[in-house]
Amino acid sequence: MTSAWELEKLCAQIMDKHIKYFTDLLGAENIITDDQKLAWARDYTKAYTINPRFVVFPQTTIQVSEIVKYCNTHKIAIVPSGGRTGLSGGAVATEGEIVVSTRRMTKVFEINSIEKTIHVQAGVVTKDLQKKALENNLYFPVDFASSGSSHIGGNIATNAGGIKVIRYGLTRAWVLGLQAVLADGTILDMNNACLKNNTGYDLKELFIGSEGTLGIITEALIKLTTPPNDLVVSLLAAPSLEKVLELFSLSQSMKLPLTAYEFFTQFGLLRVQEHTELQNPFEKLYPFYALVETEKTGDDHDKKLEAFIEKALEEGLVVDGVQAQNSQQAKDFWGLRENISESISAIEVAHKNDISLPLSKLAIFCSELETLIKTQYPGFEVVLFGHIGDGNLHVNYIKPKDMDKTEFYKFAHHADEAMFSLVKKYGGSVSAEHGIGLVKKDFLHYTRSPEEIRTMKLIKKALDPNSIMNPGKIF
Repeated sequence: MTSAWELEKLCAQIMDKHIKYFTDLLGAENIITDDQKLAWARDYTKAYTINPRFVVFPQTTIQVSEIVKYCNTHKIAIVPSGGRTGLSGGAVATEGEIVVSTRRMTKVFEINSIEKTIHVQAGVVTKDLQKKALENNLYFPVDFASSGSSHIGGNIATNAGGIKVIRYGLTRAWVLGLQAVLADGTILDMNNACLKNNTGYDLKELFIGSEGTLGIITEALIKLTTPPNDLVVSLLAAPSLEKVLELFSLSQSMKLPLTAYEFFTQFGLLRVQEHTELQNPFEKLYPFYALVETEKTGDDHDKKLEAFIEKALEEGLVVDGVQAQNSQQAKDFWGLRENISESISAIEVAHKNDISLPLSKLAIFCSELETLIKTQYPGFEVVLFGHIGDGNLHVNYIKPKDMDKTEFYKFAHHADEAMFSLVKKYGGSVSAEHGIGLVKKDFLHYTRSPEEIRTMKLIKKALDPNSIMNPGKIF
């Protein structure tokens, strides 16, 4: 019978064997085995115990293929990792997995001004891709608060949305081609530079939003567009969420050329002021704020925007408003919205959520959610903000000061279940942007039917029979 000491020694020998293989393949500088590995095995979620085996940093698709092939042979689980900005636990390693980070896969192969495309490795940071496009008088419109650290591969793997969805759509709309490594090490090149390619299954669509459960995205061919004209940012104060929604309807009926329509609350504004140097542009505080960004698409833009605001004031949808007079002020207005999540995390212990609902159901949903939290979780403070123009709502629970952190996360999970029941009731989705990961896998059935989930599992089994690719996520 093998003793505990002998078993521990055998496990150490096996571990040393694995480490040697990856060191020989990648070089010692591209593998982390000490405690520094913990930082590379987590995302923005805080509720999980991090336990990676080690972290590797490939630089080419071929290296990724060799890593995955080896792991598949030895039945070693893999967690693909990008910028680690997610909020669903999708890039968290908790069960001794090997973390495969795309951090050093940052090549920009080509930017094609005629085709309006850019070919990049998966580790290119979103903001860097945006800058590269602008240098060539082109534009990548997918944008969000974490664009300075998120990777394009992670954006694709979660089908990221952000602040411009109302005008430009989700990441999916901008992916022309993909390269991914399957669980057996096969390198799959999907699609090409053709806008029209009607030849059977569009396999790349499987990987967009798959959260690394089907393979590792290593390269992408991204569509670009022309930069927008000058953008005008207005910050409008509203007396209620209902008025914020009515204001959006008014913008649609008056055909305002929106590029973004965001909202936040007084609580969010105060937290941003507390955490940053940004100031309240109004002389007083208001319950709700709508950030409206429009593009100067014609000579009548200013008159159209002025007429919109005047009508909003007349109808009581807006009680005050300011318009950015320069690019810095526009940036500051955006900062009041985009710094909310970071500011809350810096000051409070919070549980974060992103959901989506039909616009017509948002007001009644929020009203019922407020009642639910007050009656069942009376110590919780709820902070709402989001991309309200596309029905995307961010819901944050703030930990009561006298509640233990572990107890808070337990209660937050229960609150999620109650909230997701409301989401289901009103035909919404339990995840608008950040995917399912670990955080929401218990709630997938609130949005997807049993038939859909069964089909997803069949696809997972077909492409990853040994279940090494980000196991435990989504399902």
